[in-house]
Amino acid sequence: MADESSEQMQSLSMNSVSQAEEGSSSTSTDSNPTNIKRALELTEEERFQLVRSVGEECIQEDELRNLLKNKKEPICYDGFEPSGRMHIAQGVMKAINVNKLTDAGCIVKMWVADWFAQLNNKMGGDLKKIQTVGKYLIEIWKAVGMRNLDRVQFVWTSEEINARAHEYWPLVMDIARRNKLPRITRCCQIMGRSDQEELTAAQILYPCMQCADIFFLKADICQLGMDQRKVNVLAREYCDDIKRKNKPIILSHHMLPGLQQGQEKMSKSDPSSAIFMEDEEAEVNVKIKKAYCPPKIVEGNPCLEYIKYIIFPWFGEFEVERREENGGNKTFKSFEELVVDYEKEELHPADLKPSLSKALNRILKPVRDHFANDANAKDLLKRVKAYRVTR
Repeated sequence: MADESSEQMQSLSMNSVSQAEEGSSSTSTDSNPTNIKRALELTEEERFQLVRSVGEECIQEDELRNLLKNKKEPICYDGFEPSGRMHIAQGVMKAINVNKLTDAGCIVKMWVADWFAQLNNKMGGDLKKIQTVGKYLIEIWKAVGMRNLDRVQFVWTSEEINARAHEYWPLVMDIARRNKLPRITRCCQIMGRSDQEELTAAQILYPCMQCADIFFLKADICQLGMDQRKVNVLAREYCDDIKRKNKPIILSHHMLPGLQQGQEKMSKSDPSSAIFMEDEEAEVNVKIKKAYCPPKIVEGNPCLEYIKYIIFPWFGEFEVERREENGGNKTFKSFEELVVDYEKEELHPADLKPSLSKALNRILKPVRDHFANDANAKDLLKRVKAYRVTR
């Protein structure tokens, strides 16, 4: 049952590939009726497996099962700071995850955290620049193949909080008064800060607001990266404080490392650490060619992480092209199969890297085309590239 479900889940998540490669309308807001039909046809176990596959960690699985059993359209929350160009983890991995969630019948609220980016001094705290970046990010997701867009709501923090201030700020204040300062500063990782840094008063307010977002948006599931785990746990602890039984379920996805040795996380300020969503084909080729990829070593190998978390979920396989004397062409149907060959050195980095570049460029081509051919998208990208990224 588990293997069969896994294959079905992978099949469901693959439709974005054909949509992207066929050059479908990159700004279409039409849902795919076929995908909605499939969601209705899924069994409870299949829905659970599809949603659960989004997260590296789930708190708690029994709560997730119960939610999916009793609610046909759970609300999933995912927030992001518009803080510069989009790298491939934020672009492709998020599209994959959102597609899985909407295929399973969920409503996904994408919290465009413009006020939070301003609190965190991104783009020098210039709200207009931050909002331009936010619009650019949305263009990318639509171009790369985020589908079922009638089930995806892009909600701007500045607009929604102002519209419902009477609901939002009392909630923030209540969370703040129930927590000591050390507990809040331990959540600073969510801003890309350490708890040892000297923080502004605005940055102290940030975790209380992000915790409040979960309840403000009526989220059943917090679908964020592992780096956001602490504030999501804070939300569950707040439920204990106020004697609320239905706690938000935490579904934390994997964080891709940077392309260079020892880089635990991609950095927008270091272009060599990541593939960006509108990188030209030649740029992708050079970055992958220079990426850390030691022979036989799987652990801590960023190229293999790209294959595991981007290529296999996107295509369902990984095609390697190589000379006959090096083993000839081979199509790997699973990451585990690839690992066996790699550890035996039957698959060498010199053959793996060009094939990885080719697969990445297939995914990114519709994004490049959109930003080259759409006047609005082209203008947004030009402005975003001109902005200086501030930490």
